[in-house]
Amino acid sequence: MRNRWRKAVGRLRSNGTAVVELTAAAAVAWILAAVVIGHPDPFFAPTAALVVLGESRGRRLRQTVEILLTVAAAVLVAELLVYALGPGTGTVLLVLLLTTTPLLLAGARRALVVQTAVSGMYLVAVAAPNGTLMPFRFVDALIGGAVALAASQLMASRDPLAPLVAQARRTYADLADLLDEVNAALEACDESAARAALDRAREVDDCVGRLQAAALATGETLRLGLRRRHLGRLAAVEATVRQLDYAARNIRVLARAGSTLTRRHTGTPPELATAIDALTVAVRAAGEALATGVSGRDAERHAARADAAALEAVRIAARLLRADPPLPLTMIVGQIRATAIDLLRGVGQDDVAVLDRVDEALGLAPA
Repeated sequence: MRNRWRKAVGRLRSNGTAVVELTAAAAVAWILAAVVIGHPDPFFAPTAALVVLGESRGRRLRQTVEILLTVAAAVLVAELLVYALGPGTGTVLLVLLLTTTPLLLAGARRALVVQTAVSGMYLVAVAAPNGTLMPFRFVDALIGGAVALAASQLMASRDPLAPLVAQARRTYADLADLLDEVNAALEACDESAARAALDRAREVDDCVGRLQAAALATGETLRLGLRRRHLGRLAAVEATVRQLDYAARNIRVLARAGSTLTRRHTGTPPELATAIDALTVAVRAAGEALATGVSGRDAERHAARADAAALEAVRIAARLLRADPPLPLTMIVGQIRATAIDLLRGVGQDDVAVLDRVDEALGLAPA
């Protein structure tokens, strides 16, 4: 019970600022629409503020503006349909179709699609316009979105590197968690678990893409806030993300070979689990090296830990090649080697030196 309470308090501390920011933005949007402009029942002002602010985290300014305009346009479309057709089942279907389809085509997150659909449903079922068309709700949505846009830029300018740091840790943690899943499936020779890990591995491009988007958004915020002295750190991040993309592909191939190995019901030697564990440690340490490097703190300790763990993973994996292993196991060893190379390059190691050191750990003669 005490541990649960501590975890709950920890979640409150980590997310408390976001709750305050969301509440303040919704309140400001309501006051502007209801008190300053005098709109009746300005429900869509705080709603749009919450939706846009929630979706704007880690996004570029242009993307945030697109979200704002999309939400407002969806409200306007719903309002025009209700005014023209009146409330009814057909109107509900049309509103849902015409407000969610553009969002889906634009690749919006599921939460934004659902929120927009709920807003449209509310307008049809509860707040249908009567009499002369007055687009209060469209204007309210614009007000709420504008408040959210201002709040997002204010938050970003206060600590412009924080979203990138958080996304870096999340991306590397996702990859490390994936390796843990693959390792558990291999140890248990569980084919269904291995397939589930492979399915998750096919989604790793998304987490790398989110890190790339966060880097672009951070660069934009730094330029707008005239904090160009931090831009040098972003160049290092972009180079690291390229290597991380390669590492993610290698881990996906590793997961596919692991699925094949379990399908053949081939028992895996204990050294394989130890090697993948060491590689997982290297991934997590590389993530901390990137996060602390972006924050301007000393990243060398984490980079050294990633270096040592990656080479240890290769050394342990090399032992598996001595007993003429099956092809899937050989492929896994190859991907451990390739992932180690990309991780070491990602923490700033020299390209040529990395190849020599990794091949030496694998037992190969230097080129």
